[in-house]
Amino acid sequence: MISFRQFALRRGSRTLLSNVDVTLQSGWSLGVVGRNGCGKSSLFAALKGELEPELGDLDMPSRIRLAAVDQETPALPDPAIEYVLGGDVEVATVLRAEAAAEAAGDHEAVAAAHIRIEELNGYDARARAGRLLHGLGFPAETHERPVASFSGGWRVRLNLARALMAPSDLLLLDEPTNHLDLDAVLWLEEWLRRYPGTLLVISHDREFMDGVISHTLHLHDGTAKLYTGDYTAFERQRAEHLRQQQVAHEREQAERAHLQSFIDRFKAKASKAKQAQSRVKRLEKLAGTEAVRAERGFSFSFAKPEKLPTSMLRLDHVDAGYGDHLVLRDVGFGLEAGDRIGLLGPNGAGKSTLVKSLVGDLDPLSGERAIHRDLRIGYFAQHTVESLREGASPFDHLQEKAPGVGAQALRDFLGTWNFPADRAFEPVDDFSGGERARLALALIAWDKPNLLLLDEPTNHLDLDMREALADALAEFDGALVLVSHDRHLLGMVCDEFWRVADGTVEPFDGDLDDYAKWLRSRATTRTTAATSSTPPGASYRDRRKASAGQREKEKPLRARIKKIEALVETLDKELNTIQTKLADPAVYEGPTGELMKLGQRQGDLRREKEELEAEWMGLLEQIEA
Repeated sequence: MISFRQFALRRGSRTLLSNVDVTLQSGWSLGVVGRNGCGKSSLFAALKGELEPELGDLDMPSRIRLAAVDQETPALPDPAIEYVLGGDVEVATVLRAEAAAEAAGDHEAVAAAHIRIEELNGYDARARAGRLLHGLGFPAETHERPVASFSGGWRVRLNLARALMAPSDLLLLDEPTNHLDLDAVLWLEEWLRRYPGTLLVISHDREFMDGVISHTLHLHDGTAKLYTGDYTAFERQRAEHLRQQQVAHEREQAERAHLQSFIDRFKAKASKAKQAQSRVKRLEKLAGTEAVRAERGFSFSFAKPEKLPTSMLRLDHVDAGYGDHLVLRDVGFGLEAGDRIGLLGPNGAGKSTLVKSLVGDLDPLSGERAIHRDLRIGYFAQHTVESLREGASPFDHLQEKAPGVGAQALRDFLGTWNFPADRAFEPVDDFSGGERARLALALIAWDKPNLLLLDEPTNHLDLDMREALADALAEFDGALVLVSHDRHLLGMVCDEFWRVADGTVEPFDGDLDDYAKWLRSRATTRTTAATSSTPPGASYRDRRKASAGQREKEKPLRARIKKIEALVETLDKELNTIQTKLADPAVYEGPTGELMKLGQRQGDLRREKEELEAEWMGLLEQIEA
């Protein structure tokens, strides 16, 4: 049981929470919700002992085992599976002790280690770590790769796996679905449903919250209110509470007006003075119910396209991939005006490859890409936010797209995307991920596209922004292709789904629940196939021959994988060098051209790295298949 009593929390000069009295029961799955900046992450910091309360008490069991996701991942040479295994500190320690004792020939220490490992169920720890990695989208071939070789998003997944590996009574997850694809989100949801301890989760994915939480803690205006039920139940209860509060306020205001009217009319009359005084006392005792203050919702829109051709874009018998590596084969995919398509598929199956082929960033290996002459594409890729130029403001970015447009028109447009006044001229360096994503979407909207291709646009967006994006896309007149792990967004804006899997692209006859069922059945089928790849009665020689043939087929794929890993390592070194230069204040005092070159080179390297990693994932998927 965790209790907050008269609890107050402050960050710097700002009071985030005050007079919080809440008790959380053991075994609850609790969603912590509220607007950005209301104190959600600070509350987690207090639970972890990283932030002392300003006032009041926070009572927790003295021996509670707490697990949380680390914010940073050092560039370690350790294999990914060993890093995840290290989340279970006690098991990892005793396994190292066992290895050291065996190396030293200390049989007594080896025996003691064996007993302790048995007590901790440690002999299956490596398998558990492997299952966590697999569930979060890491193919088996990547489990032995060094942590340092993974990009930022994949390191976040490693940290999540490490937190899930740790034995815990209290698990704190702050935005765990960021950087996950839909398959990994569905897997994580299932895992958390089975978690036996107390779970506190912050997430902007409402479908995920509905699938996981049993209670909701709403932080608002420095207060905390506990609701029973998932996020949808919280929204219903909150709406009803606000309605009742407004009704009570209006009733009270009417009574106030009536009492005040009587007082004003009769306070000067001696015959009514006593009654007037009685009403003054009654007026003073009224509760003072506050009016409901509407939270300022954020909204934006994509302008109506200037032209909307009927047949926009078509891929005919297209083979798509990178170099000699084929990711998708014989793709037939067309887009008509008004199409609203969601792309589904396992991690690494080729969804981003298909989107890049539609955009034209990736030339077909064979087949034809045909487009209408009036086609205007708005493309949001996973690296779009990172490609914003450091040191440049929203106004600078927009002026670069529209050099002949007047300053006031640019400022007015940025204002509609919530970059008002001076905010439009502040450098993006200190912008949050959500503000950067909003700016990237604004730059896309400026061009008035008639086709939107959006690859994971919600990674940095909070609930309000996601709702605003869903509304804007629902009203968009053009065509849409969407890749997202946010099921609420997919369900709100997509009329049909296409599945990208096993090298093919085909219509999916079903909804998102049907897709989740398909994923589970696919996993079962693959497991069965893996255990029966050779006949049950095959001899040792037959099995060796089959394995040798398989290895021979995989040789060119594995050679390309090694080459990609070497290229990525080279790119990482150059990116680290650029990052070091950008961290030096002197570079911002020198010529602007040098800073722009560094920023552009950084963006080019990141895009090149992303393409290599996409190819790398496709190769691993091919080997795994």
